[in-house]
Amino acid sequence: MKLIIVSGRSGSGKSTALRTLEDAGYHCVDNLPVGLLTELLQRYAAASHSDISKVAVCIDARSAGLDEFPELLLRLREQGIDTQVLYLDALSPTLVKRFSETRRRHPLTSGAVDLREAIDREAAVLASVADLASLTIDTTKISSKNLSEQIVNRMLENDGASVSLLFRSFGFKHGIPVDTDFVFDLRCLPNPHWHPGLRPLSGLHEEVVGFLQTKPLVNEMFDDIAGLLERWIPRFADNDRVYLTVGIGCTGGQHRSVYMAERLGKHFAAQLEHVLVRHRELATQ
Repeated sequence: MKLIIVSGRSGSGKSTALRTLEDAGYHCVDNLPVGLLTELLQRYAAASHSDISKVAVCIDARSAGLDEFPELLLRLREQGIDTQVLYLDALSPTLVKRFSETRRRHPLTSGAVDLREAIDREAAVLASVADLASLTIDTTKISSKNLSEQIVNRMLENDGASVSLLFRSFGFKHGIPVDTDFVFDLRCLPNPHWHPGLRPLSGLHEEVVGFLQTKPLVNEMFDDIAGLLERWIPRFADNDRVYLTVGIGCTGGQHRSVYMAERLGKHFAAQLEHVLVRHRELATQ
């Protein structure tokens, strides 16, 4: 049996994730108390009329027994159940805006706790789940369609035999993505922004690529990042880390980080089966 546990703060996209998994043939259950998960799986396995081999459950701040989650996850895997944890999150101001638009009451709000305080507290409540996530996705700047595509590309199309590696470019002035396993800062490199002919372009354009490729510091940075990842990715894989996200940042997320993410993506695509490149600050991504 395959089990995907979906969790995350309110407004992060859990409903979209469950719909995506349901469309992929998973039997989905929302807001399941942690203590009932084992019983649910046993019932599915024991039912003679049931042929359910793929299950997805949503565990959020409303779920009772969150303190038991680490031990439960260990037991499930020891029983041979292929279990993965998908954790969704976004920056708190984004979550406040999204949740306010739904006009629903946040489960942790009260007369003494406002919406922003409740969303911040939610992170602490779900910490035991977030810490054990197989894959964390930052939904701050992605659409529901893009979230569904990432789940399909990274979780459903990867059979778990190899690491799924995502390179994401971003701009530090817009905040660091919350789902990165590695973060590399490229702000020390020559900046095409200061060249008027290159300023309106991005790291996807040949003119910018040509400019950066001639800079020794850029090539040294590429060699250092690629060397570090080549050394340490196998160590993560040895410890059952199936998903890794590498954040490549520059000031605005338009030139240097985009170029480097693309270059690293092509380099590792020759070594790994599942390599994706995404650019957070580019409107077309």
